[in-house]
Parts: sequence; structure tokens; C-alpha cells
Amino acid sequence: MRALCWTGVNDVKVEKVPDPGLLNRQDAIVKVTASSVCGSDLHLLDGYVPAMAAGDVLGHEFIGEVVEVGPDVSRRRVGERVVVCSIIGCGRCRYCRQGTWSLCDNTNPNPAFLETAIGHAGAGIFGYSHAMGGFAGSHAEYVRVPYADHNAFPVPENVSDEDAVFASDAVPTGWMGADIANVGPGDVVAVWGCGGVGQMAMKAAYLMGAERVIAIDRFPERLSMAREKAGAEILDYEKTDVLDALKEMTGGRGPDVCIEAVGMESHGKGPQYAYDRAKQGLRLQTDRGLTLRQAIMACRKGGVVSVLGVYLGWVDKFPMGAVVNKSLTLRSGQQHGQRYIPRLLELMSQGRLEARHLLTHPMSLDDAPKGYDLFKNKKKGCVRAVFYPFNGHKSAAA
Repeated sequence: MRALCWTGVNDVKVEKVPDPGLLNRQDAIVKVTASSVCGSDLHLLDGYVPAMAAGDVLGHEFIGEVVEVGPDVSRRRVGERVVVCSIIGCGRCRYCRQGTWSLCDNTNPNPAFLETAIGHAGAGIFGYSHAMGGFAGSHAEYVRVPYADHNAFPVPENVSDEDAVFASDAVPTGWMGADIANVGPGDVVAVWGCGGVGQMAMKAAYLMGAERVIAIDRFPERLSMAREKAGAEILDYEKTDVLDALKEMTGGRGPDVCIEAVGMESHGKGPQYAYDRAKQGLRLQTDRGLTLRQAIMACRKGGVVSVLGVYLGWVDKFPMGAVVNKSLTLRSGQQHGQRYIPRLLELMSQGRLEARHLLTHPMSLDDAPKGYDLFKNKKKGCVRAVFYPFNGHKSAAA
């Protein structure tokens, strides 16, 4: 079959790879109908995740059709249209049973890397390096889905592929960011990053009762999307001082909730950004923490900082004094999608939640390298490129 493979730092190619087969009794094989890029994939492209190997299939956000099931699969059936959670859970361990699916004890067969790096290993993730299990990703014609009963969810008939594909990762990640921050009526919520996850965090905040949402980014088309599709007030960090602006917008108090949806390659301006870039380039720190520091400094006393951006290691100059002396609550995590996806699909079916506006560049799988170039370099207003392996979508890059 065809698949998009990582072949080196900032180098991807569509190659022929073996078709997946059932390896365990709880597996299913899903024929991919649509697979989206994600901002966290860029950390793989840029070489900041050291556990990649040439030929690894990328992608973790997808929808498809079940074409084969193992003998112990009881909830899914051949022919079902399903969205698959990007995080793989077993459904049986302590963490899955308590709803913290991304901490699953049983789905990462290569735990040693993360145990050494961060103390414990989390769940396996599709297409996200051998540190997260070495699972083949979704930018392919077919994908093996382990523990299919727990990780694949039927899509309501009236929900389009263009909405449902983002219920795999962007929508539940954004929703979780607002949920773990306990966003409620009257809250002022600031969101760093207007990519797919940030946009969905804004929508989630309003659905949970927030009074105001403030979006922070530098790309005009993303800020416009946040204003027009999510109803957010907007700040361009290249034109204004974010901390001063947030104070002014909140009467000196600061946002009740600050959601960081950028991660380890955060962009900024000034000496602090130059410092972070130099240290990361020299591998003296693994993660750039500019937006994380801003969120902590901006948050009101007693507020909540919710971290959705992917961080993999060490952040320098972390403002722990602000966390302690402002009595902040810091919440974070990879998304526990299995907890949220059924409810999010229901909201989509009811017309209360849409995500299709994230899809700015539909493309054939053969054009996936162009799609990653558009996405990585923010060309032509690309928010998300989505690849279609079978129905021959004309490339938006053509």
C-alpha cells in the first residue's frame, strides 16, 4: 500500500509499504478515508523526537472504514465508519478504567525510552515514533488499530468526514484543555495558538460557559478564523505586548484560565526567544518554553494554566515562583480522547460543534509531502492539510 514515510529530518516521501495485518485478537484493520496533519507532527519532522527511524509511517488523526476485525472484537463491525482516537488505550489498566487513557500501562511496547526520559511511559500513539510504541501512522491506505473496541468510535450518519476526522485528536485535545481547567460560566479564557487544537479549545470554552475568549497568534488568517469561527477576541503578539494587553483587557486581573496550545517549538520575539532558539539548537534544552512562561505570568492569582502543547523534555527558566506565589493550578496531559469522543460526536450530530473549517487544504495522499510543506511553513493560509488516500482529491497546492 502507499504511505507517507519519515525518511529524515524535514524529509518525507510517499512510499510502498507492506499492508497491515491483524496481529492480536482485539485488532481491527481500518481503511483510511481521511487523515489530517497535526502540529505535533512537526516535532517529528524537525528532528526533536530522537526515536524516529527512516520508513516510519506518519499520521495520527484519521477516520475510516472497518474492513477486518479480530475474533475478540465485539463492538465494532466490518463496514462501520469510525473515527479512531490518536492515543491507544487498552481499556483494562488502572489508568484507562479511571478515564486517563493517555497514561495507559499496556499499549506502549517500548517503555524504556520514556521511563528513562520522564520517569514513566505513557500510552502508545499512532505514527509518533518508537518512543510512543512504534505504531504505523494514518497517512496510509490502511491502519492496524489495536484494542479496536476501545479506540474506534462509530460516526453518526449526519456527521461529515470533514468534521469527524478532527474528532480523532484536535477536537478532544482542545476540549480536554478547557475541561481540565474547569472552565465555567463567567470565565475569561486566553488561548495561546490558533492552530487546530487552539481553535477547538476556544469553542470548548464557550460551550462550557466562558464569558470571553482571547486568542493569541501572529498569522492573520488564523486570528481571523479564531474571531469568525470561534468568537474570540484576538491579539497579534508581533504587534502588541501580550502580558500588558491581557492585563488591560481584564482590568488588571488577568485571565481566569490560560490554555497553552503551542508546545515545544513556540515562536516569539525579543531576547527570550533568541535565548530559547540558541539553547534548543545547541541541544542544551529540549523545549522552547516562551508561550508557557507567558501563560503562567499572565494568569490571574488562583487561576488555572492548562498545557496542551506537546513538550518532551526540559524547559529552561521555568517561572516556578509565579506558580507558587500566585497559587496557580497547572494541568496538562496528552488527550484522553476515549473519554470525550462519543460526546463530541453527539455535539457534532446536533449541530452544536463544527470543525470542518480547520480543513483548509484537502489533498490526495500522493501530494502529502506538499501538504506538509504548506502546513509547516504556513503557506497559502494552511491551517490543516487533510489527505485522502482513495477518492483522488485534487491537491490544493497544485
